[in-house]
Amino acid sequence: QVHLVESGGGLVQAGGSLRLSCAASGRTFSNYNMAWFRQAPGKERQFVAVIRWSGGSTNYADSVKGRFTISRDNAKNTVYLQMNSLKPEDTAVYYCAADPSWIATMTMTSYIYWGQGTQVTVSS
Repeated sequence: QVHLVESGGGLVQAGGSLRLSCAASGRTFSNYNMAWFRQAPGKERQFVAVIRWSGGSTNYADSVKGRFTISRDNAKNTVYLQMNSLKPEDTAVYYCAADPSWIATMTMTSYIYWGQGTQVTVSS
């Protein structure tokens, strides 16, 4: 079992920045690919970014490329999402998730552990 707790969400103006954190406890954090997903009101949950268990590769949704950066600190059992140049359409609940697969994926069903989410609201 891996327990995930997100933090760092809040209200920010368009063009601003936020840094989300996801702290993991339980099984060995470095064994898991870690990803961020988000869900806006009335919409399906969507992939945002993923970082491989080794930290050696990352992937992003087209909508956030160049603005968001995912990183991890395996010594601290934490994954981060640095969000810059935020837009109102980035408003959503952001979830971190853990996947034990060898290859990092954007597919939501591969992720077996999820946090409770943190709200990000971007005002125009």
